[in-house]
Parts: sequence; C-alpha cells; structure tokens
Amino acid sequence: MTRLLLYVEGETEESFVANVLSWHLYSWGYTSVSARPSGGIKPWPTARKEILRNLTQDRGCVVSTMVDFYGLPMRDSGAWPGRAAAEKSTVPQKAKTVEDALLSDIVNHMGSRFNPNRFVPYVMMHEFEAMLFSDCLKFCTLLGRVDLLPRFQAMRDAFASPEEIDDSPLNAPSKRVETLVPSYRKPLHGTLGVLEIGLETIRRECPHFRGWLERLESNRLVSAAGTSTQTS
Repeated sequence: MTRLLLYVEGETEESFVANVLSWHLYSWGYTSVSARPSGGIKPWPTARKEILRNLTQDRGCVVSTMVDFYGLPMRDSGAWPGRAAAEKSTVPQKAKTVEDALLSDIVNHMGSRFNPNRFVPYVMMHEFEAMLFSDCLKFCTLLGRVDLLPRFQAMRDAFASPEEIDDSPLNAPSKRVETLVPSYRKPLHGTLGVLEIGLETIRRECPHFRGWLERLESNRLVSAAGTSTQTS
C-alpha cells in the first residue's frame, strides 16, 4: 500500500491535508497521508532537496506538492522550473507548465530507474482560498455572513472557475475574503469551509484540482521497489 507525503506551504494547507484530503485518500487505499509545511515558498533548490530526500529514503512513498503559482520564484538561482516560461502560457496551462517542468527535474535527479508515478506535483493558481468560492452560499453561511452572498457570488461569476480568481496583491482570493470578513482566519475557516462545501463540489468547480485528485486516486498503489502496481 502507499504512503503519501505532501510538500505544502503552510498551516492552512497542512490542516487541509490532515482534516480533509487524508480521509478521502484513505478510502482509496493509502495507508498514510501527511503534510510537511515549508513555512512559505522556498527557493527551488531547497524544496527539491527535501523532495529528493523523501523519495530516496522511502521507496514506497508518493510525494506531491501543494504550492501557489503566483508566489513561486521565477528568477535567479531560486527559480522554480517552468515558472518563467509559464508567464507566456494561457491561464489553464500556466500551472501545468510548472508541474511538467518540476516532474522533469525530479526525474532527471532521481535517475532512469525512478518511477515518475511517485512524484505528483500540484500547483494551485491563486491560493487555497480560491477553492472556497466553489460554493459561495455554503462559505458565507459558515462565516455567518449570508448577507455578503451577492458580493461573493459576483466575484466568483467574474471568472471561468474559482481557480482563475486573480492574484494581484489587492485581489488575491484571501484578500477578497479578508476585505469583506476581517475576522476570517485562514487555517480555521479555510479547512472548515472545505469541509462544509465538500470535495465533490470543489472537484466539479475546479478542473485543475480535479485532475490532481484523480491522479492521486489512480496512483494509490506503488510497490516498495518503486514500480507501479495500479489497479482499476
């Protein structure tokens, strides 16, 4: 059976993994699902060292990432693979451009015998809070501010999906929420919001998140030697 380790940015993502994602993936055959918060986005050489260490020390584990696209370094020695190139990509392709480059870099460092199914990078476009716009009514109800539903819904309806809600310093999803609800606390309300909305709604509304979750679900069995033993 498979152990999953996620390299995440901070407390909110760690709470999401512990309280939401892990329980879903246990039903798919994972025996362990845990998060390692990095305390913010680190330069890629630092992040890569941690990822390679886990892949090397535990040959039965799958490693994934949960990081924000907009905050990834794109210049100099700390740049994340694919981040600069992604600037020229269309919005639906930006995160995938980085993910493909991350996978290629890890495979290159692990060597030809490495099973690429053991590394499943996931790059969120614009913060964890974007997922909370998947059901504005339930999120507003959780916050005790149903009166703000029209304003939250207008923000959501301005984009093709919650994942595309933009990332300028003033208009990032978290800033939009905090402007309307100053008492919003990311680790607490973020996790409770996802629990209230439900993974099925989020995966329906957020196609990139859905693709990541489906990869994890289908990649649940990896042998100790690192050879895929997936079942249908």
